[in-house]
Amino acid sequence: MTSESERPSPLANRRVRLACLVSHPIQYQAPLLRRIAQESDIDLVVLYGSDFSVRGYRDAGFGVGVKWDVPLLDGYRHVFLPKLRDRGDVSVASPLNRGIVRQLLERDGRPACDALWVHGYATVNALHGMLAAKTLGIPVLLRAESWLRDRGRSGVKLALKSVFFAGLKTLVDGVLPIGTLNAEYWRHYFGDEVRQFPMPYAVDNRYFAEQARAAEAGRTSLQAELEMDPGRPVILFASKLQPRKHCNHLIEAYAQLMQTAGPASSAYLAIVGDGEERAALERQAKATGLAGIRFCGFRNQSELPRFFDLATVFVLPSRHEPWGLIVNEVMNAARPAIVSDDVGCAPDLIEDGVNGCIYPVGDVDALTDALRRVLETPGAAERMGQRAGERIRSWGFEEDVHGLRQALASVVPGFLR
Repeated sequence: MTSESERPSPLANRRVRLACLVSHPIQYQAPLLRRIAQESDIDLVVLYGSDFSVRGYRDAGFGVGVKWDVPLLDGYRHVFLPKLRDRGDVSVASPLNRGIVRQLLERDGRPACDALWVHGYATVNALHGMLAAKTLGIPVLLRAESWLRDRGRSGVKLALKSVFFAGLKTLVDGVLPIGTLNAEYWRHYFGDEVRQFPMPYAVDNRYFAEQARAAEAGRTSLQAELEMDPGRPVILFASKLQPRKHCNHLIEAYAQLMQTAGPASSAYLAIVGDGEERAALERQAKATGLAGIRFCGFRNQSELPRFFDLATVFVLPSRHEPWGLIVNEVMNAARPAIVSDDVGCAPDLIEDGVNGCIYPVGDVDALTDALRRVLETPGAAERMGQRAGERIRSWGFEEDVHGLRQALASVVPGFLR
């Protein structure tokens, strides 16, 4: 990677005008956009279709009203496009906007940007932006979460998807893979004709590491709030309570774990989040007869580091989880993570038995065994946690900026990476 001392002076480099088209302000993306805006030779403007995440909205997955308590718009230039349709969510035709072409053009008809970065491809807005950019001679960079372990589709739908990607490939000059499985996806549909520039799916590592350290001082208070004995380990789940997240598998595995002797049998299970499955999960937990399960409800992003600090081990048992950024967050607290092999970040972030565990999705016995491996072996959780912290330090925004600069250098003449 090019170091700061090796990077050419901005005076010797062309200043590139980069437009980013995305549906709405996203809590995970805002810190990265602020970081990119700090590059003196990148003039970034973000084109948003909706402001629903800023105004506050009802999240269908959490099942509660959400208003993020972290800054979503500070530190970078942005524009909200005029609305044609905005239902307060993201779908193929919502948000739907006009004015995209106007943002890509100067008043004299020349392109207003040197490259367009589009997040996602399966919306009318995204396709509109890519088509407009192609027509205007503006190169397009595409980033998305997709992977090949997709939901089942008929042969007809798969054939139509292949036709769609054959057309999409003509609009794209480069893709920005978020990880190994995403890179496989682009290679499958685009082959080697579209260049790849890795741009890892990352969170604000510094923020979460600092917040986790700061949370140590309040650990006793949170333990008292949750009526937890400080000497007992804590298994943490933090996500939406919806079917594909399979918190039910974790409750089942926890019940099995409690039937065995040893340190693991003294563990608590803390469930952070809300959603459509909450009532069913509470019934399941009550049916176990176990007193160690705590439902903590929805917690905003700034509150999560307190729970990461409280945890001995984190578990994400999801099916069809394209990435799982919550894993990045908890690794910044130097905690091991147990994930199913259907969690997209697993190949890049988790080394089984080293900084966490990977088990076959849906295999409750294997999940129980993974919990036992982490909690029963003296010092295992602490050692794995230290290695998790070490791994995540090289998977952050600096790697993202490096990948983006490589992509821009490839499509914008005169820009030096």
